Amino acid sequence: MAIRKQYRSMQGKIVDLEKLAAKNELVPAVGNIPVNARGDELGPGGRIVRKREDIVAEYYEKNKNFTPIENRARKPVEVPVPTQATETDPTSAPRIVETPVSDTTPTSTITKTSKKEQPAE
Repeated sequence: MAIRKQYRSMQGKIVDLEKLAAKNELVPAVGNIPVNARGDELGPGGRIVRKREDIVAEYYEKNKNFTPIENRARKPVEVPVPTQATETDPTSAPRIVETPVSDTTPTSTITKTSKKEQPAE
């Protein structure tokens, strides 16, 4: 069962895009190429000169090296495997660098006193 592309418009109406495309399949497409919505080539008066299937077949006959995406064999991707560090190779082992810790204790502490506790001048 195919999934139908139905959308709700801003006015709340349901729009079925597959039904709309099938309904307007033979209507000339908007643009400067004389084709209909299916992709058939149109001649004078909007008559079909060549069907889409014939155009696609002719394209594949001319381009023998091209294979459709569905038929392309997936090539395995080579992923580099990291090597383990050995004791004889010190450059591949991670280095541990010790950094000195500075004294972060404050030299003086600031205390906040309320107005009642302030000494009288």
